[in-house]
Amino acid sequence: MEHSTTQVANNKKRRLIFFDGDCNLCQYAVQFVLQRDQKGLFCFASLQSELANELLSASSQVPLELSSFILWEEGSIFYRSTAALRVAKGLPALWPLLYVFIIVPTFIRDGIYNWIAANRYQWWGKSASCMVPKPEWKNRFPETLEALNTDL
Repeated sequence: MEHSTTQVANNKKRRLIFFDGDCNLCQYAVQFVLQRDQKGLFCFASLQSELANELLSASSQVPLELSSFILWEEGSIFYRSTAALRVAKGLPALWPLLYVFIIVPTFIRDGIYNWIAANRYQWWGKSASCMVPKPEWKNRFPETLEALNTDL
């Protein structure tokens, strides 16, 4: 069965974070969001996954780069610093205050993001495999478009 971004976009409640599954910093970021996102707004998939390949390759908006943090939200795709700020906006407590940095020009925000991304393996290390989610978080890691479109 063939799928398209439009089929996924029909479920506007889903926010899907794509991350580098080999990057320790990225895995820490996923755990950070999981621990704070008690409402379950965010789901996660590795950039190396079949789901990322299928969903992101259908979009001409964003090249599939392992150095990029990508957020699919309400049918739109955001990447790098914009994606990180939109995730912060969706978290509880004071985290949404970070969204004020969206006023900083993208080339400056992404310049800082790219510098961190270029050094992330050196500073935080690289994992030999993707993280295995705790059983209570398993449903937050859909493996297929069908799983993404089902209710949690």
